Amino acid sequence: GPQVSQDTANYDATAEFGDRATMSQKTQAILHKYPWLSSTMVLVVASITFSFFNENFLTPSNFSLIFQQVAIVGAVATGQTLIILTAGIDLSCGAIAIFSSMVMAKLVQGTPAVEGDGLSIWIAFPAGLLIGMLAGALNGALVTKVKLPPFIVTLGTFNIFLALTLTFTKGTVPSNEMPPFLLTLGEYVNIGPFRVTTGVLFMIAMYLVLAFALRYTSWGRHVYAVGDDIDAARLAGISVNRVLMSVYIVAGLTFALAAWIVIGRVTVASPNTGGNLNLDAITAVVIGGTSLFGGRGTIFGSLIGAVIVGVFRNGLTLAGVDLYFQLMAIGILIIFAVSVDQWIRKARK
Repeated sequence: GPQVSQDTANYDATAEFGDRATMSQKTQAILHKYPWLSSTMVLVVASITFSFFNENFLTPSNFSLIFQQVAIVGAVATGQTLIILTAGIDLSCGAIAIFSSMVMAKLVQGTPAVEGDGLSIWIAFPAGLLIGMLAGALNGALVTKVKLPPFIVTLGTFNIFLALTLTFTKGTVPSNEMPPFLLTLGEYVNIGPFRVTTGVLFMIAMYLVLAFALRYTSWGRHVYAVGDDIDAARLAGISVNRVLMSVYIVAGLTFALAAWIVIGRVTVASPNTGGNLNLDAITAVVIGGTSLFGGRGTIFGSLIGAVIVGVFRNGLTLAGVDLYFQLMAIGILIIFAVSVDQWIRKARK
């Protein structure tokens, strides 16, 4: 009867597929499901390798140092991840962070020549956060309303925010002219054998909050849907522009929160800090396995990516490798990460 032929058809298909699912396809499928796996492997292999070159590498004190060094980039990478998940990119993230940090510090300081005309920190700090969100909203509006490509938009606004920072904030604000609250994230805490700044803990808290939002809220599902296929998301009744706008605003808020970590780490508010923040944050996200084509990746992958960059810089420094080669190593890492992403994307076809 037809039953038999049905079974043989199934049998043939499974036999054929069994032969087809090679090792590389299985790997592809696993990496497609867990985008952070490849970056975790890179982190483990790098850490073991560097430990051979310097016995101090794997010590708690050295890892504490690496975490302090990646706290700022890691924090900026949270917002960058959201944007890249929607298949966008934000080249202005570092500029927004520095602009926000200068707004906070300058509002508190007031006019340097005039004593006591600075604002209360409880006005200045929210104002800095608001600036970050407004900057994000500007990016979002240009992307959603004017329909410009995010790359070009943020390349333009990067210059605008940089110019605003340099125009409005003449000079630096030293730590003695800032209230303790602004410097909170520079304080040290001991956690077991590790000694890290509160900024590191704050950054990890940012990751936990966003990971929860992406995993367990409809907003998070919409972010992935829009990044995966914008037309399908629109057909499914998702208000695509609202989702994109919210992503850019939330990202702006994370950049402004990163500004608070910057001030604590550098203990001085200066318009000249964080020159490489824009690209470092994108590097962390890409190395962390989030696809530049949107819709695939995890927020914790970006934390792993930021730590990988920190591990490479630190490990190569301890091994006595020249700075130029460190830059080259990170460049190779980026190309490797994007190649892996391209390869994994083929698993879906």
